[in-house]
Amino acid sequence: MSSQSNCPLLVVEDSNEDFKMLQRLMRRMEVQNPIYRCTSGDDALEFLADAQTSGNTPRPSVILLDLNLPGIDGRNVLEQLKQNQDLKEIPIVIFTTSSNPQDITFCYRQGANGYLIKPMDADELKKTVQAFVEFWLESNTPPSKERPFVV
Repeated sequence: MSSQSNCPLLVVEDSNEDFKMLQRLMRRMEVQNPIYRCTSGDDALEFLADAQTSGNTPRPSVILLDLNLPGIDGRNVLEQLKQNQDLKEIPIVIFTTSSNPQDITFCYRQGANGYLIKPMDADELKKTVQAFVEFWLESNTPPSKERPFVV
């Protein structure tokens, strides 16, 4: 199903239940993209630092980021990534239970590329994940892994 199936997805999610549900839905949608998971903000920053420096860790084409994480929370991860010259072009889509307008505004001001609220209803969750997959994994053209040309 995915036309860019070699583009890795990084999911930063501490809830095993939420991650398993996301995996299940993506499997049903025949998503072929490699999916990597970090369970805390600290792990995500370490994963991305390794991708940036060593080349042993794959650079994700998109990050699905929960806000409420142990340790460094998703808001801080977003801020740090969008301030990093080598990582700021990676699209970050917030995927959280928070519908707080302050969180939404904060995330967009910090450079989030999308904000999805996790629905409690299974059918609505399926629709939300389907929309994410169709746009970010199938239709969207991710940034080049090479450094962009700067004028």
